Amino acid sequence: MQEYFSVLAEKVVASIPNVFTALIIFLISLYVAKWLGNLVKRVLLSRNTASGVTHLLADILRWTIIVFGTITALQRFFNVTAFLAGLGILGFTIGFALQSITQNFVSGIILLIQQPFTVGDEISVIGFEGVVLQINLRTTEMQTLDGRIVILPNAEVLAHAIVNYTRAHRRRVDLPMSVSSVKAPEKVRAALLDAMKDVPGYVAAPAPVVAFTNFGVSSSIELLASFWVDSSVTTVPFAKDAALLNVKDTFAARKLPLPTAIVKPKE
Repeated sequence: MQEYFSVLAEKVVASIPNVFTALIIFLISLYVAKWLGNLVKRVLLSRNTASGVTHLLADILRWTIIVFGTITALQRFFNVTAFLAGLGILGFTIGFALQSITQNFVSGIILLIQQPFTVGDEISVIGFEGVVLQINLRTTEMQTLDGRIVILPNAEVLAHAIVNYTRAHRRRVDLPMSVSSVKAPEKVRAALLDAMKDVPGYVAAPAPVVAFTNFGVSSSIELLASFWVDSSVTTVPFAKDAALLNVKDTFAARKLPLPTAIVKPKE
């Protein structure tokens, strides 16, 4: 019995350096985890990320560092390679089964960090155009211009081109039309330019353009009138509505033939 306690005491004494080393590694991992977690919070909050998502991402990073620190500390006492290999196989199996969910989750994190759009932005993605209502870790919710609520998987959103209309401070409005053949086409051009200048939200630069593009049927002339508006003041549909009404009034006041829409032939 005395020999047993003697051997045990020797093992305890021999393991004291490993205990202190493991404890130091664990304490350092706790400090680093807390510091990096707070850093991530500050960065995400400065980018107006939702507080719930910010705390979740910070906690994921914090616990990841703590787990790796704990594994490194335990390595001082026994070989954890076989244990980690078993966890790796289990994690691979679970990850393969939840591949779609994992993709959406990772894509949600990327969207929240990169912020190609934020809540309230008007965007177009995967054939849908509307206002972003909510950005979750798995899905993005938006309301289309016709009032539908669309919930899109984040992996699909990230994999396709995203058009952010809100970040574009200026939008171009195109008015394709056709006018009857007139002796003075410059009068038509001048009338259109004056009509576009009275649209709410109109900006002078880039300058508006009226370009005659082709000869139409019955001696008519096809043209394209383009101008730019401030997207914070108006939208393209409202600007087009105001422009067409101004064109109607201006042409009537100057006794010019009213333009007609260009009808594209059915394919």
